[in-house]
Amino acid sequence: MAMTEEDVLTLADRFISAVAAGDLDTVRSIYAPDAEIWNNYMRKTQNVDENLATLKWMTTSVKNVRYDDIRCITTSEGYVEQHVLRGTGPSGAELELAACLIVKVENGRVKKLEEYFDSAALSALQ
Repeated sequence: MAMTEEDVLTLADRFISAVAAGDLDTVRSIYAPDAEIWNNYMRKTQNVDENLATLKWMTTSVKNVRYDDIRCITTSEGYVEQHVLRGTGPSGAELELAACLIVKVENGRVKKLEEYFDSAALSALQ
């Protein structure tokens, strides 16, 4: 059964809410077992376990993680989301990272995720 636009938007909301909460079990359940995750900063594809390790570091190192200004639209393959990741970095510097996700959804799960952001904002993580 094909997903409706509402189903895809619900999945997108569940995903970003789980990341913000540091709920990595839910994130894992949303990813397809063979999902591929890529971003323009590292420029290498991560598998699910590698990405969850990255997310664990982020959610334990950055305090008050939240996503603001979320704008999400469905596509023929999944969804595109723009948002601003905010939080407080380990040094106390404020993080404000505008990002765009391009997400392919198959069988109700995230099969492929590409993230684009300005890496200059990562200076708050030092």
